[in-house]
Amino acid sequence: MKKIFTIAALSALSLGASAQSNTSSYHTMRVVKTDGTEIFYKTTDVDHVDFIMVEEEEPDNSIKVFLAGNSENENGPCKVNRMEKTGPDGGCILAYPDPSTDPNTKHPVVIWGPGGGTEPGAYGGMINRLASQGFVVLALSSSPGDGNSASKAIDWLENISEQEGKPLYHKLILDRIGCAGHSMGGLESEQALLKDKRVYTACLNNSGDLGHSAMSQIKTGKPIAIVYGEKGMERPNAEADYNNSGVTTPACLIMMTGGDPNSGEGGYGHGSAAWDGIGATVAWMRWHLGGETFRKDDFTTPNGTYISGQIVNGFSWNSKWSGKYKNWENWKE
Repeated sequence: MKKIFTIAALSALSLGASAQSNTSSYHTMRVVKTDGTEIFYKTTDVDHVDFIMVEEEEPDNSIKVFLAGNSENENGPCKVNRMEKTGPDGGCILAYPDPSTDPNTKHPVVIWGPGGGTEPGAYGGMINRLASQGFVVLALSSSPGDGNSASKAIDWLENISEQEGKPLYHKLILDRIGCAGHSMGGLESEQALLKDKRVYTACLNNSGDLGHSAMSQIKTGKPIAIVYGEKGMERPNAEADYNNSGVTTPACLIMMTGGDPNSGEGGYGHGSAAWDGIGATVAWMRWHLGGETFRKDDFTTPNGTYISGQIVNGFSWNSKWSGKYKNWENWKE
């Protein structure tokens, strides 16, 4: 007859001592697993029993940001899917790459605001550049300038991201959104940054608060940039908004210089940043939404690309960025 005993504590066997038996009988050690199955060992085959604590590694469920390509000055490798006449009011453009198949990899989101009286389709270069590099872009049908349209666009994206079976189902990063836009679209972006907690950063193209105070009202440490033209009608507002003594948030003011002197505005004008200066907005979003922290030097050092570098594909060799920056000393992403 077999004698079976259960080890209830370490004292059931003397650890480090040999299990003894005689020639006529032996004990059997029973191990009951958590699934209910049992394993039997002859004590004559057991030298000693050790209880060892094993810490299992937690699975990595952190969200990874999808980015493609590496140059803000050319389109990325992603195929761009484009939907016209969509969005919360049926007049927006949605552009996005083929979504990542990795469940933990999601796409950064940019809301683009068109200038007053301009169709969103006029900004195809900016939209395609961002989408081809991994961003999901929703270009508004219009930009009232109060931030409400941008917020409604984010609400709409939140809704479609929960529609199972749709291409963007659970594929969007919606708590760290970037807003950008041209002229009135820049004002829309600035106000969205000020009012909507889901918006993390804004990049205004040829824009600036008419009252010269919006940037000074941002007290959350959210980064903001204004990219504008040397001859653009937006220049006084852009500079006054940035130079307001109450501005405490990390900010950059980036002027495009050395444009065509024979153009209607005599240099880089009101349309410069949204077309010739696309690279600045893309680089800004790759930094703040995509996690490319090395780009900080491009915007916050004297020799940084967007502080004193040449404009790629600019009018001439003399086309350069002329930038300023402030409040970055103690800032952390």
